[in-house]
Amino acid sequence: MSLQQKTLLTAKELSPLIKFNPDYINSKLKDKVFFEGIHYIRPFGCRKIFYVWEQIEKELYQQTNYQAQKFIIPMAKGGVCHG
Repeated sequence: MSLQQKTLLTAKELSPLIKFNPDYINSKLKDKVFFEGIHYIRPFGCRKIFYVWEQIEKELYQQTNYQAQKFIIPMAKGGVCHG
């Protein structure tokens, strides 16, 4: 049985690849765009977070379906309302 190789990166290592600040990755993208178990892991239940590059890259190139987002209303502080 072969294990698939995964590239694990810290937010600091991921930052230059996706052109976002590490603090922004950890505070805004984590748990809103990147989800635990898919885009990042916490090995051995510790506080350290490793982002899975292959999943992040797949998410970056995924096309957005604008028709499905037809009723999204942008809010002042950056959030959205699904009207």
